[in-house]
Amino acid sequence: MSRKAARELVLHFTFESEYTGTSGEEIMERSLKEERFATLKEEYSLYEKLPAEAQDEYVKRATTGIISHMYELDNYIEKYAKGWNVGRISRISKAILRLSMYEILYMDIPVGASVNEALELVKKYDGEEAVGFVNGILSSFSKNEVIK
Repeated sequence: MSRKAARELVLHFTFESEYTGTSGEEIMERSLKEERFATLKEEYSLYEKLPAEAQDEYVKRATTGIISHMYELDNYIEKYAKGWNVGRISRISKAILRLSMYEILYMDIPVGASVNEALELVKKYDGEEAVGFVNGILSSFSKNEVIK
């Protein structure tokens, strides 16, 4: 499994957590199982096989980290979504923003790589109209919080 696919799994898991209120640990316990992947692989090719060891660690760390830092990440989203009520941002765009911000802040993923991957996820899951919005937030966030 590539890092790109692992990142997409994290997006699925954190999105699910927001709807269910399930902790990161519970999501990992329930989701990273052969049986679960087998039930989903017909719908999503992403679930063809479990992540290999290197990507498994990334998936677990990113999923549990994003969920445990959700309040902090949402504050960043609110801070840089100038003129937007965070409640009006689509849930999938918020999940993608959280993922990219977490990678940049806590996982030493290069800003450019994380932002580029986030924009690809937005195109796939939310549409072209959200790309500029997400890019603007991540650009302001990285300039003000990371690149000093």
